[in-house]
Amino acid sequence: MTAPTERTLLVLRHSKSDWTGGQADIDRTLNPRGQGQAQDVGSWLAEQFPVIDMTVVSPATRTRATWALVSAELANSPEARVDERAYAASVTDLLEIVKELPGDLRTVLLVAHNPGVEDLVYLLSGESIGMSTSTLAVLTLPGTWADAGPATATLQAAGRPPLLA
Repeated sequence: MTAPTERTLLVLRHSKSDWTGGQADIDRTLNPRGQGQAQDVGSWLAEQFPVIDMTVVSPATRTRATWALVSAELANSPEARVDERAYAASVTDLLEIVKELPGDLRTVLLVAHNPGVEDLVYLLSGESIGMSTSTLAVLTLPGTWADAGPATATLQAAGRPPLLA
């Protein structure tokens, strides 16, 4: 069996976090608006991507909470891997995570933070998009994950579900 020749990378910035509690940055959770945003992302993904092979999540509370709400909307929730490198990650760190993904995975969701996610989308696609909270970018990459690099992907869609263009 040969590996698929095209991969889909779904890049999601965490949902709106709560700044009222005075917690450390890594410990901030979602505010009510962010909770609703995450559910919207999950509903959109359930319709558009019924099979997601894996999710890579930053260890921050707000990214893990975003993923929990997104995954609750999916019929088949994929394995989630918390990757310490995804918190406060540079574009280089995020690209390394993508390049190390197992070759048999076809569709992967990355839940992380700005400016890293915005920089990753720009690096891979050459297109600059704003990644406000709960913004999702859908990228297709030919070849293997290890081939990911500057201008190797095509930006298929970007926005905040359910209004994704």
